[in-house]
Amino acid sequence: MDDFERMLKDHRLTTAEILYYLPDHPTLLQSYIWQELDMAPQFPVLHRFLNFWEREIEGKLHSVTIASAKLISPAEFVFCKGQLNIH
Repeated sequence: MDDFERMLKDHRLTTAEILYYLPDHPTLLQSYIWQELDMAPQFPVLHRFLNFWEREIEGKLHSVTIASAKLISPAEFVFCKGQLNIH
């Protein structure tokens, strides 16, 4: 399934800021930005990535901040009072 089809099925652009401890300097935090189309509020793609991180990457997770935005939505109309005549 391509990205457009996924967006039509309510996948949203999800961005996560992942803070993790540096393996060689465990008192320091590093930031990693992850971005993918995912389903809110369960976020299965992000959960799979975080499970992979915990299994395969040495940096221990500190926190994850998530933002999600719907990319395709119905148009919003704003009606105004008035009329414009063009000759």
